Amino acid sequence: MTTQHELARRIDQGSGRDAADLVIRNARILDTATGTIAKGDIAICGETIVGTHESYRGRREIDARGRIVAPGFVDTHLHIESSLVLPAEFERGVLPRGTTTAICDPHEIANVLGVAGIRYFLEASTSLAMTLRVNLSSCVPATGLETAGARLELEDLLPLRAHPAALGLAEVMNFPGVLAKDAGLLAKLSAFADGHIDGHAPLLRGRPLNGYLAAGIRTDHECTTLEEAAEKLKKGMIVLMREGSIAKNVTALAPLLTEATWPRIAFCTDDRNPLEIAHEGHIDAAMRKVIRAGAPPIPVYRAASLGAAMAFGMRDRGVIGPGYRADLVILDDLEAVAVAQVVCGGRLVEAELFAGRTHPEPVGYGSVRRAEVSAADFAVPAKGGGTTPVIGVLPFSLLTEHRELELPERQGFLVADRERQILKLAVLERHGRNGNIGKGFVTGFGPLRGAVATSIGHDSHNLIVVGDADADMAVAVNHLIGLQGGAVVVRDGTVLADLPLPVAGLMSDRSFGFVEERLRPLRAAAAACGCTLEEPLLQLAFLPLPVIPHLKLTDRGYVAAGPEGLRLLPPL
Repeated sequence: MTTQHELARRIDQGSGRDAADLVIRNARILDTATGTIAKGDIAICGETIVGTHESYRGRREIDARGRIVAPGFVDTHLHIESSLVLPAEFERGVLPRGTTTAICDPHEIANVLGVAGIRYFLEASTSLAMTLRVNLSSCVPATGLETAGARLELEDLLPLRAHPAALGLAEVMNFPGVLAKDAGLLAKLSAFADGHIDGHAPLLRGRPLNGYLAAGIRTDHECTTLEEAAEKLKKGMIVLMREGSIAKNVTALAPLLTEATWPRIAFCTDDRNPLEIAHEGHIDAAMRKVIRAGAPPIPVYRAASLGAAMAFGMRDRGVIGPGYRADLVILDDLEAVAVAQVVCGGRLVEAELFAGRTHPEPVGYGSVRRAEVSAADFAVPAKGGGTTPVIGVLPFSLLTEHRELELPERQGFLVADRERQILKLAVLERHGRNGNIGKGFVTGFGPLRGAVATSIGHDSHNLIVVGDADADMAVAVNHLIGLQGGAVVVRDGTVLADLPLPVAGLMSDRSFGFVEERLRPLRAAAAACGCTLEEPLLQLAFLPLPVIPHLKLTDRGYVAAGPEGLRLLPPL
C-alpha cells in the first residue's frame, strides 16, 4: 500500500517543486499510448515515474541523448525451471536484457513437489528487484497417462490465491480434458473464472477451439502456424508469440503483428536455457527476430510492454507516464533492440542492485527416488515381425511425428539401428511411486553412439534417456540417480560431461554462469557422439509430454494424440 508520505513525494517531484530521485535526461521517449516517439526528460520518484515530456532536475541523472527509452519488457509465460537456475539467478540473467516483468508457471517443480514447489516460487518473488508474478499450476499432472510426484486439486490451489504474487490459473494444458468436461478441471476453471486463465492448445481449431474458449480461457502460446494464430486471434484469444530454446515461432507468426493487432499480442519464452539467454537474449531476442521478419517496430514494442500488461491485468506498467512503474529500457537502436541500460523499479540495473539481498532456501533436494538400473531393464522383446511405433523428432519443434517402422531384431529383442538413425528411448519413473519404465524408439537425434539422459522430462519430470546401447543407457541413468538430477552424456561406459541439477532434479543451486559453462561441454559431448540436434537436452526433455501431438513416451508407454484425444498405446 502506498503511504500518504510517498504520494506527497511523488506530487512534489512530478510538479518540479523538488528534485526527482532519478532523471533520465534528453531521452527519445517511445510513447506506447500513442505509438509515437518524442524528446523529453523522465523523472522518477522511488519506483514510480512522476514526470515526462518536461525538463527536470534529479539527485541522480542519466543522459540518454541520442537514445530511445521504452517501457520494460514482459515475458508473459515461462517456466523459470527451464533456465536451470533459481529465481534470483534467473533475474541476473534476464534483467540486464530488459525483461523487467515475468509471469511464471511453476508446474515443473509442482509436478515434483506439489504445493511446496509453488510456495517456493511465491516466496522467491518477494526478494527480487524485477516483478515475478505466479500463475497457479492447473494441470499437475498434465494427464493421467504418466506418473508425477504430486497431484494438485482445486483445494490445494485456493489457499495460494491470496499471495500478492499470485496472478491467476496457469496454462490449461489438458485441453482434451476440458473438452471432455473433466470434473476436476471444471472445478478449477469455475473457481478462477473471475481472474486470468492461461491457455495451452496446440493445433486446436474449429468448434473444439470454441468449446475450449467457452470455458473462459484467454491466452495461447502454442501457435505454430500463421493460420492457427489468426483463427485464435479472431476468436478473441490473446496470442503469446513464443521464442524459446526449442519452440521458435515468432518468425512464422510475424505477419500477425500489426498496428491493428498489437493490443492482442504479447511475447513469451516458455522454455529458454542459459546459453540462449546469455548469447542471444531473452524477450529482446524475440523482438529482434520478429522485427527482422517484417513486423513494424513500434507495434512490437507496444506488444512487448503495454499489450502484455493489459492482457494480464497489470495496470501499473507498460506506459512511460506519470503514475506508472519505472521499468525502463534505454536503447542504442530501436530495430536492433540494442539494450544499453535498464531501470527496474526506479533503480539502475547494475551490480549493487543484486547485492545484499537474501533469498529463500531452495526446496526439493533428494527428489530422485529410484534404485539403480541395469542394461537388462531396457530390453524390448521382439513380437515376431511387423512395424513398431517410432517418435519422429522435428528440430526446434515440440510437435513430433508418429511413424511406424520395421526395427532390427537381435537374439529375440528389438534393438536400435544407428545406420537408419533409430535409437532406443526410455522414460523411468523417479518419484518413488511404482518404478515404471516406458520403452520406445525415436529418430531425429542423428547417428548417436552412446547415451544422453536428463531428469528434465516435461511435465512429470521422470528420467529420460536416449541411446543406441542398453549398457550406456544404464550408466547414464545411474549417474543421474547419483547426481540427484541433471543431465549427462555417456559413451562406451564413460561419462563425457554432466550438469548436476539437485534442486528437484530441475535446477542448479549454483550461479547462472556456472550452468552456462557446464552446458557447453554437454552439447559438445552429445555432438561428438553423433547427435545432430543443436539443442539435444531440451528436445529430449519434451518427448514425455503427452499433451503435445503426435506421439510421446511416458513411464507408462507410448501416448498418441489425435482428433479423438489422447490414448495409451499397448506396451512394447
